[in-house]
Amino acid sequence: MIHLELLGVHTRLLSPLCARCPQGAAGCCFSPPLADWSDIGRIVLLGGRDFLLAQIAAGRLSPVAGGLRLLRVRRRERPTDRRQNKCVFHGAEGCTIDHTLRPATCNYYVCEDTFREGEGDDAQPEDLRLAASAAARRAHAALHTLYSRWDQVLAARIAAAWPEGVAWDAAFLDWLGDELRLLEARAAPFEALSPVSDERPSRPATEPR
Repeated sequence: MIHLELLGVHTRLLSPLCARCPQGAAGCCFSPPLADWSDIGRIVLLGGRDFLLAQIAAGRLSPVAGGLRLLRVRRRERPTDRRQNKCVFHGAEGCTIDHTLRPATCNYYVCEDTFREGEGDDAQPEDLRLAASAAARRAHAALHTLYSRWDQVLAARIAAAWPEGVAWDAAFLDWLGDELRLLEARAAPFEALSPVSDERPSRPATEPR
């Protein structure tokens, strides 16, 4: 069953099914997402600026067009595991960094197989399973829409302010965190991400121009 931890724009989708992923021990972490501008701003906003600077210096995060690429490494955590390429932050028990330091996708993405298996789990009454799955799908869609819009806004502002490219230093990261703070403050709330939600359709978020 999928557990929905409603934290507004920091909402997380969790499932014990991920630990039994048939794709291998790394699961989705086989191919980590890009930490895009909205992700980086979010991490800074939650206190992770120095973490980002340290990981860039260590080569675990690499500046690319559109954000930071998470390093992939080839290894196994247990003798019985097969070697595979995966996110540098993935360990034997899953992600080794706090959810506040990850790309938002890492916190809200679950695959369609996980949704389907959760909906068919007989350990819970069917109405509860389907309601939980529907709420999780609404939250997933709302988060994807929100962070995609924020990334587009931030990308345009960065291109205008730094046409020759950004300097990956504390000043730039602080600016990005401040910009994300403004976007979050001005966005209309999504009912799907609110701890007090109902069955009405979610209102779309609006962004400043």
